[in-house]
Amino acid sequence: MRTHNASWEPEPAIAGPGYRDGGFWDHFGGTDWAAPRRRPRWRRAVRLVRMVLALALMAVALAALMSAALWLITPSVGNAPSLARALASSHHARYPGPSVPRQFAASLVATEDHRFYSEPGIDPIAVVRVSVGYLTGKPDQGGATLYQQLARVLYRPTWPGVTAEAEQVALGVKLETSFTKPEILQMYADVVYFGHGFFGLDQASCGYFGVQPSKLTWPQAAMLAGIVPAPSTDNPITNFASARGREAHVLGRLVATGILTRAQAAQAYRQPLHVQVGRHASCGGP
Repeated sequence: MRTHNASWEPEPAIAGPGYRDGGFWDHFGGTDWAAPRRRPRWRRAVRLVRMVLALALMAVALAALMSAALWLITPSVGNAPSLARALASSHHARYPGPSVPRQFAASLVATEDHRFYSEPGIDPIAVVRVSVGYLTGKPDQGGATLYQQLARVLYRPTWPGVTAEAEQVALGVKLETSFTKPEILQMYADVVYFGHGFFGLDQASCGYFGVQPSKLTWPQAAMLAGIVPAPSTDNPITNFASARGREAHVLGRLVATGILTRAQAAQAYRQPLHVQVGRHASCGGP
């Protein structure tokens, strides 16, 4: 009869990775496990940076592909002046109209596209802001450059949606590469709507104030530039208080961009506007 040695114990196993002492209970589900070694923090940070860079590169590559596709499918802008001429003619406006005066150009750029003279037809900062707005469900409609606004008027006046906005971006870049800054401002001023049936700066200046564009004062130019985004509701004939609010906003932007001092803007706001219900033919000479 075989007897058992009460003092028998299993032979210790060879210690392996992940065990505190490599004992018997470690092999067969013992609870005395050693804590796993944690990855150093700097390695986790490096891994996170690599992931972010990879995602950024993918986003850049995708944006480049989309930009190339948009460049190919959008029309040439060489006919922009002829389209502007036809549009002005349909509204009985002169084309090209009088030269865009400094006061109006500065007011328009300050309030609508203050990076106009340095951007390549597209404002990258505004694009990022608008993209974040779409992703968060709060779209920002203030990201269109003057190039894009002109493209919308000439090529896509009634086509809304993200696709149309993407095309306007491509067309805006094409306009910037095809025409000078003064030419863009001239086309814009000649075709944009200012409310009350006035198309183009010439009609608006004569119709609202009875003067040629070259004689616009700072407050008058600021008001005209201010009503461009919503000309039907902000024009000074039907809603003078709203138009004055837009004038004040533009004068503030002129201060912010260094065109006017605070004192000059305050003095301009106190000047009379002499708003009148006139017609294009009521203007005097240039």
